[in-house]
Amino acid sequence: MDLSLRDIRAFIAVAQTASFTRAAQRLHLSQPALSVQIRRLEATIGVRLLDRNSRNVALTPTGRALLPVLEKSLHDMEQVLRDARALGDGSSGVVRIGCLPTFAASVLPELIQQVKLVVPRARFHVRDVVASMVNTLVRNEDVDIGLTGGELTDRAFEVLHADVDRLVAVLPVRHPLARRKRIALADLAGLPLVLTARGTSVRAVVDEAFAAAGYLPEITCEPMYMMTAVAMVRAGLGVTILPASAREVRAEPELKVRPIVDPTFLRPIALIKKRGRTLPPVAETFVSMAIERWETSIAK
Repeated sequence: MDLSLRDIRAFIAVAQTASFTRAAQRLHLSQPALSVQIRRLEATIGVRLLDRNSRNVALTPTGRALLPVLEKSLHDMEQVLRDARALGDGSSGVVRIGCLPTFAASVLPELIQQVKLVVPRARFHVRDVVASMVNTLVRNEDVDIGLTGGELTDRAFEVLHADVDRLVAVLPVRHPLARRKRIALADLAGLPLVLTARGTSVRAVVDEAFAAAGYLPEITCEPMYMMTAVAMVRAGLGVTILPASAREVRAEPELKVRPIVDPTFLRPIALIKKRGRTLPPVAETFVSMAIERWETSIAK
């Protein structure tokens, strides 16, 4: 049994106005067309809903009982249609994103704020995790887009935008190397280092850089998160290597940040989605604004 929203709307208009004439005017229909809709609804349900003659129209007992049910059904379905249109035109929806903690704590909040100025009804589900987990979330479709780090060779992903993030040394303000404006890789060899754990995109770049130069890093601690690495450096446990974009390295007056003079200390970053999957319109808006932000910052 298929109920037509137009037929339900016609019945409710007649019931509320107690007149075919007024109901037809409200719906911008001719009276014969309105009568066809009422008869079709009654035929679909299998019972008379209205008693009418040349002068009067009144609800039958069944019509009175069904009126509130059909009013609620019409309201719910119209809301569904409004929500569906909003999702389709990008004026509403959820952006599901997996993101490196570096960017979740720096670029992402401001970017979300910018998107919500354009799409006030946009909502965001953010998973701030290490690069390998970002990739897993995108591959399993637990998120629609991912901001990940490291080299991408998996054909399951489509790269929407690619960039690099320079790594820097973070050390105590009284450390001998803090007096220098730049630090070489050879300066870091033999120093106690606090490096983020294996599986993180930063660690992969650092390990590759040391190996290419023929050095073996002296690691004292291997935390998972950058904030922990910063705390360990502050406690005097060693020097850490983090992305320049990490806000954690800027918020510590007891620490100094120094660039590393070595082209290998660059972390590839990429905005990705699963290949062959269509993004929700609101996520497309997020992606276009994110890329525009990157390109603007590069131009500056």
